[in-house]
Amino acid sequence: MSAYPTIVIIGEMIDQARKMEPRVAVNRTIASDVDTLAGILGEMAFAQWFYGDWRHNSVGKNKGQTDFAGIEIKTSAFPFRETLHLLVREDYAQKRKPAFYVQVILNIHQRNAREIPANTPALICGWATPAEVDNAPKKDWGSKGGGRGGYLCHAIPINKLHPMSEFREAYRKFSSQ
Repeated sequence: MSAYPTIVIIGEMIDQARKMEPRVAVNRTIASDVDTLAGILGEMAFAQWFYGDWRHNSVGKNKGQTDFAGIEIKTSAFPFRETLHLLVREDYAQKRKPAFYVQVILNIHQRNAREIPANTPALICGWATPAEVDNAPKKDWGSKGGGRGGYLCHAIPINKLHPMSEFREAYRKFSSQ
């Protein structure tokens, strides 16, 4: 786990994310009770790592756009292990082509957790390009509660993602185009 930049989720982040939940919840299949909260916290964790300030995000203001300029954050709340995957829904991958997909794992203790407590580590696991996502195998990964999820996701194992140590340079090149 030490290979991945880690941001500790603080209570203030959770409080702010809870206030934003009603504004950013989307009408789609929800895999768990904490999906929306996890997504918001993932964006905050990335902002803390990338900009040095978790408040530097556009949550609630960027519906229909990428989370950050050219960057889409994909967050899962799951007990961390390197066999997890960056998952991008097939329909989403067809509609949007951000320059980068970044995977954040909120390392919770139970896969079916109903809360994300303060002091939860957020591991920023790596990134992929839209072409890499499009070429990744697809499958129905099911739901956390068991059974089919009802949709296909492109999947790239975390240990096959580009390391975050290469992200700033890749983003600099993208931004200068």
